Amino acid sequence: MKGVYMFFANGFEETEALAAADVLKRGGVNVKMVSIHDDKYVTSAHNVIVITDMTYGEFKATADFEGSGKDDVMIFPGGMPGSANLAAKKDLMDIMRKHCAEGGTVAAICAAPSVVLGLLPDLAGKTMTCYEGFQAPLEAKGVKYSRNGVETDGNIITGRGPGLAIDFGLAILAHVKGKETADEVRKGMMLQ
Repeated sequence: MKGVYMFFANGFEETEALAAADVLKRGGVNVKMVSIHDDKYVTSAHNVIVITDMTYGEFKATADFEGSGKDDVMIFPGGMPGSANLAAKKDLMDIMRKHCAEGGTVAAICAAPSVVLGLLPDLAGKTMTCYEGFQAPLEAKGVKYSRNGVETDGNIITGRGPGLAIDFGLAILAHVKGKETADEVRKGMMLQ
């Protein structure tokens, strides 16, 4: 799947989604925000309503599903029940597995590394982080659990929770556009 997409389900964690999307847009990444529902309105875990760029139907009708590379990224914000709602979207999970198998990048934060990325095969030996308390299913699959704020292991980028959302966005940006671009955005946001 070509491009950078962030997937929103009701119950998502708004800081993790919007801060990461903001960082990517500042860095010149055309991240498209996709509701997995039939309309563009998605309600966060804290009852904040966000209007996404497209519905899931529009995503399916317009996305290029012919091959995936390192710079093609599927992003999954955390939050509950948002992460569980993403994982329950079987068609989306099938797309994610194909995308990752072809060399595409997946990024998830908070509960989503465990609940969503945990559905990927062959995670043994990968280093990942997630929200404290969600690591057991990852460890059961042979993942090396890290308490670091953000981890990048090949084509898998994970973040720990809402307080690390900007760092998570910067890690995705560095992966797609390079460390220099991420450093410029960091400096522009007065994070240095």
